[in-house]
Amino acid sequence: MIRHFAYFALSLLPLAAQTTQAEAKTIWDETSEEKEQRLEWFTDARFGLFIHWGLYSLAGRHEWVMKNESMSVDDYRKYFEHFDPDLYDPKEWARAAKEAGMKYVVITAKHHDGFCLFDSAYTDYKSTQTPYGKDLLKPMVEAFRAEGIRIGIYYSLIDWHHPEFTVDKFHPMSENEAERAKNSERDMSVYREYMRNQVRELLSNYGEIDVLFLDFSYPGEDGKGREDWDSVGLMQLVRELQPQCIVNDRADLLDYAGGWDYRSPEQIKPREWVTMDGKKVPWGTVQTFSGSWGYYRDEHTWKSTKQLLGMLIDTVSKGGNLILNVGPTGRGNFDARANDRFSGIGKWMQVNGRAIYGCTQAPEAFKTPENCILTYNPELNRIYVHVLDWPMGKLWLDGFAGKVAYAQLLHDGSEVQFKGWEEWQQDSAYGNAANTLPLDLPIMQPDVEIPVIELFLK
Repeated sequence: MIRHFAYFALSLLPLAAQTTQAEAKTIWDETSEEKEQRLEWFTDARFGLFIHWGLYSLAGRHEWVMKNESMSVDDYRKYFEHFDPDLYDPKEWARAAKEAGMKYVVITAKHHDGFCLFDSAYTDYKSTQTPYGKDLLKPMVEAFRAEGIRIGIYYSLIDWHHPEFTVDKFHPMSENEAERAKNSERDMSVYREYMRNQVRELLSNYGEIDVLFLDFSYPGEDGKGREDWDSVGLMQLVRELQPQCIVNDRADLLDYAGGWDYRSPEQIKPREWVTMDGKKVPWGTVQTFSGSWGYYRDEHTWKSTKQLLGMLIDTVSKGGNLILNVGPTGRGNFDARANDRFSGIGKWMQVNGRAIYGCTQAPEAFKTPENCILTYNPELNRIYVHVLDWPMGKLWLDGFAGKVAYAQLLHDGSEVQFKGWEEWQQDSAYGNAANTLPLDLPIMQPDVEIPVIELFLK
């Protein structure tokens, strides 16, 4: 997914400025209250898993290897002929996701290379025709459902394998003039019908689909946008087949009411709650353990467990979701680095998940302490102070005086004592803010990657 240069560049811009007249065109009617109710599970879940898996896992050097190395369909064929993930056990994947605290999964049914993990009736370029010989998507969906994890499907609008898909700036043959010359003979309407048929299959043959992640549009010179995909017709089909499904924002329909449900910035941490036309909107950032989405054997920029947890906490503190990606190997398992991160995240989430699920941005009246992040559960009326850098005995909370009934360390439920400001205000070393609440903390940091203090508000 990374290397989506056009979309990536777009997501670096202020997200509030990327569309206008959002209500000018309508794909389907839905009130804001109905949409909020439909997305309620999503905004409560906060944490999901992405799975990028396909033929590129055999190359082991990025899911865009076909483009990065200008491979033709024939060059890439060797991965299809050798794809046999004999260690594939989707039940293990689902257990790992559940133990890490993930509430939903998004699976790459088809990525840009055009290879399908599902038994599509419209192509032979699918897992059932490889040496493995079976539908890979169905048992994955069943395994995650059995663990109580909601199901999302990723479907690439792009297809470098389909003969009618025209060569453009992102195509592996973009520098091949002979292949570009054949564009006049290609018929994108044939591809649009193929794409529509496959989306219908995915939304008809695998039960209820909670999330559909379409990826991606790059309108303009030498690109492709809504007309190339017939995005309006595609979204109408989605709503007809599975009206409850939550859809991302990459079909080039930002100016359509009903053209998207949530924003999906990629590989960046927004500095604030994402907005459209000045209004806060649902959003979820898609991120990797390392710099690659597909399995990359020699990639060594893996984030630590603490970095990943910090990213999750920061996202929730701005009203967003984090979907964290794993790229299984060519044999169908998670490598040791991924398993280590799953385990570390799961250990923290087991005792601190209450500071994530159902949480959002804290009210503005509460100032975030230095080296901390705040999340807030409006239903429980509790604020969670995530302490990134453990202080020396005291933590000063501006704006909290007189507002906290009780405090405890979340991981073990042990009380955190505090005194009123009047007992400290005589010493100028403590400042002079009358609304400050001092918390008494142990000198040593608890044995938790990022300790969390749970504040029960009055």
